[in-house]
Amino acid sequence: MARALYIHWPFCLAKCPYCDFNSHVRDRVDHGRWEEALLADMRHERAMTNDEPLESIFFGGGTPSLMPPALVARLLEEAESLWGFAPEIEITLEGNPSSVEAGNYAALAGVGVNRVSLGLQALENATLRFLGRLHDADEGLAALAVAQRHFARVSFDLIYARPGQTLDAWQAELSRALSFGTGHLSLYQLTIEPGTRFETMVRKGEFVPLGEEACADMFALTRDMMASAGLPAYEVSNHARPGEESRHNLTYWRYHDYCGIGPGAHGRRSGVATVRHRKPENWLHAIDALDNGIRETRALDTHEQASEAMLMGLRLREGVDIDGLASRFGLEPQALCDARKAQFYEGQGLVWRRASRLGITDSGMSVLDALLAELVPSALVAT
Repeated sequence: MARALYIHWPFCLAKCPYCDFNSHVRDRVDHGRWEEALLADMRHERAMTNDEPLESIFFGGGTPSLMPPALVARLLEEAESLWGFAPEIEITLEGNPSSVEAGNYAALAGVGVNRVSLGLQALENATLRFLGRLHDADEGLAALAVAQRHFARVSFDLIYARPGQTLDAWQAELSRALSFGTGHLSLYQLTIEPGTRFETMVRKGEFVPLGEEACADMFALTRDMMASAGLPAYEVSNHARPGEESRHNLTYWRYHDYCGIGPGAHGRRSGVATVRHRKPENWLHAIDALDNGIRETRALDTHEQASEAMLMGLRLREGVDIDGLASRFGLEPQALCDARKAQFYEGQGLVWRRASRLGITDSGMSVLDALLAELVPSALVAT
């Protein structure tokens, strides 16, 4: 059941630290060719799914807010023709907070985009430079103001637990973020992932990551401040006023089907994982040859699907319905969760249980990865 569509647009206005494609400048893009290719990719996905109407569409990737509004309009028109739209469909566009992109917002709102997600990441320039962002704080906030004029629903993200950041500094920054009045905020702890620029910087001694205790204090402060402001956490890092949760991301976390089109897009539908060619030129060649940009399709067995559903669902405040998932995947409930460990961590205040529903408490969310390794049986994860 495809409830959501993800459209990946790989082009950036200029070379950026998050993109390794060779074609970055939008003037080099043959929009006519890209329109036909994206439509072909979309039609292929429709042929693989049922008649359930779409509940959300998400434009992500490089700088989708620089997509020509006419192209966005054509893609939305085709999506509605192929699947139909559920009432009050959420149509989100991911944007980098630059003045160039903000100039496109009015036209994008006019063709049907009704939600925007901005990658502000910080509200002061030194941190933005550290994070490798191309915009400055003033430009980001100006883009936010434009977005709020044109879209009923606006979200932006911030990164905290940065090197040298104090609890008081984060409290002040988060208070300022709340003052802008958006209904959704994504607040991520800085993590040092293997193979990233940050890992290299740490290895070279260019900065020292914040300690675990300081990170835990900031996490707790974040949850408390957001709940007090009326935007409680509904996922580990995502906070919203009731009713303004990201419906598109809830599709992923609730393990519903979604289709992905465009270079590098991933999808999950009917127990099959799809991966598109990442490089635009390879994706276009595949479209020309096969009328779709798929690089790989892989059937997921029931244990792998159940494992993904557990690992994703336990990120949510609402948790997971163990009996419901067991029935869905044809497994016994004990195959999905180690009941003995769940009971133990419930006693520790890290897990809650109500009937067949299992979830992670606020205290448990700060050590979520460790809990997932304990609760979801290794045999389930390993298959």
